[in-house]
Amino acid sequence: MRASDSDRERAADVLKAGYSEGRLSKEEYDHRLDRVHRAATYADIQPMIVDLPQGPVPMTGYQQQPMAVVPQAFRPAPMPQRNWAALPPPTSTNGTAVGALVCGVLTPMTWGLTSLPAVILGHKARAEMQGRTEKGDGMATAGLVLGYLGMAFWSLFILIAVLAA
Repeated sequence: MRASDSDRERAADVLKAGYSEGRLSKEEYDHRLDRVHRAATYADIQPMIVDLPQGPVPMTGYQQQPMAVVPQAFRPAPMPQRNWAALPPPTSTNGTAVGALVCGVLTPMTWGLTSLPAVILGHKARAEMQGRTEKGDGMATAGLVLGYLGMAFWSLFILIAVLAA
């Protein structure tokens, strides 16, 4: 649709308001104003004012959309919503704690040979995890408990065997 002189004047007023509010530089204002005055259709005018407020802007955090009908080709694409919340740091499982648990579980099957490594690895894992965000404290504790129980059982077994002989 062809634009009238009053349409061009309204667009010039929007540009003037944008310049006075500091939304446009002097060069950009002059360039857009020149193009608005040479515009023959609404399609020529709308790209020059589509990114400026075209009426009173409320002072709340809500930005009111312009009331003018803008062809789809000249509408700015909506910005995607982004969640900028801080993510927690990635956590991993301490490998030494896993080793302590495995050695503790294998204690009855190895006749107590893995109980001492379970205790050593359990204490080492708990020392490594001090001040870190690693998982595995429960596994280290379970390895310690199973290792100490294995050592106590086999020590008691050997003591009974020696006293019985």
